[in-house]
This record gives sequence, C-alpha cells and structure tokens, in this order.
Amino acid sequence: MYKYLLFDIDGTILDFKAAENLAIKALFKKYKLIECTDEMVNNYAKINDKYWQALERGEMTKPEILVGRFVEFFKSINVDTSIASDFNKDYQLELGEYVVFEDYAIELLTMLKGKLNEDGSRKYRLLAVTNGTKIAQEKKIKTSGLDKIFDGVYISEDIGVEKPNVAFFDTLFMEEGITDKSEVVIIGDSLTSDILGGINAGIDTIWYNPNHKENTNGLAITKTIFSLRELDNRRYFE
Repeated sequence: MYKYLLFDIDGTILDFKAAENLAIKALFKKYKLIECTDEMVNNYAKINDKYWQALERGEMTKPEILVGRFVEFFKSINVDTSIASDFNKDYQLELGEYVVFEDYAIELLTMLKGKLNEDGSRKYRLLAVTNGTKIAQEKKIKTSGLDKIFDGVYISEDIGVEKPNVAFFDTLFMEEGITDKSEVVIIGDSLTSDILGGINAGIDTIWYNPNHKENTNGLAITKTIFSLRELDNRRYFE
C-alpha cells in the first residue's frame, strides 16, 4: 500500500500551458513589444521544452536555460534579445499570478488528504515535487492554496538537482524518513522528468497522459492514466 504520494505540479496539478500563455502575453504588453499571438506562444513552448530537456540531461544549467530560451524565442520573432534576462525575471513573477488547475486536480487532492486509516491517522502523505523555479513555484503554490493541501514541497532549486536525477529523490527519502520504497509512488506528466526520475529512484510511477502521447522512450511505467479522475479509485493506491 502506498503511503507517500509524490505529485508533480506543472502539467499535472496545475495547467501550466494556460498560465504560460497568459503570463507571456501580459509581459509582451508590459514591455510594449509586438502583439503576441497564440502561434508565438506555441513556438515559445516548443523552445522551452527543448531547453528544459537539456537541463534534465545535465547539458545546461538552470540559469542558462531560463535566459537562453527567451533569447532563442526573441530571435525567432525579431525582438531585441538584450531584454531576455529582465523578461525572464518578470516572467517568473508573472507565472505565479495565474493559477489554472488541471481537471479534477483540486478535488482529487482534497479527497486524498481526507483519507484516514482505521486508527484515525492520515492514510497518505501528499508531497509536491517540482523542477520549476523557486520564485515561481512558491508563489503559485501559495496563490493556489496548495500550501494548505500538500504536506511537503520539494523544489529542485532547494535540493540542488533536478528530476530525473536520483539525488533529488534520495534527498526527499532522507528528509521524509522513507526506508520502504514500495510505499512511494510518483504521479506526473513528464516522461523525461517525473517517470524517468521515479524509475531511477526505484519507486512506482503513474504517468498522467491526458494528450495520449506515445511512450517513445520505452520506459517501464507502472501505470498510465488519461484523466486525474481515474485516481479517484482505491485500486491505484492500495
């Protein structure tokens, strides 16, 4: 039976794409740049994904990817790249202003938090695990009220390494006093971060795959779900 439920934040609990779209468009207006279209944001999202995957592979540092993604994006739309660093700083703050939950996310977490054992103790310890920047994630978690739901929040910047690095999970295991990994499961949308990280750490994995993507990496996933509503069923955690 699982006791520790590790939830990714962006793309699993919070609709990161929606927040991303709103934040970038707001900053384009603030900086008095060209009109930012959905097509531009989609192009940025592809660039952003590429840079985060480079970080996960250890090919770039977080400061490099945070600014580099905007440099490449601005070049592609003929915007002055000298503003990339300041734009990124404002973007981290702006992201925290927009909270959009994935379908059934808050209902699921509330239900799980209320589950009790026969002796009245909490059945599950809910833990957030995220690679997002500390400034953005802390603001989002507080603004969304998730700080009142999660029992612990683990941010890669605090730990010093990102998922899927096993050291991220080893730190969590140590701080939580976890000795039996069969009691732990990670739920996340990213194959390269959440699922690979769980596999590296030797814990079970639940891939949240609402867009029905292919498992192109051939990872040995414990379970795959296409809606968070599927987790409102005891068979997933017992």
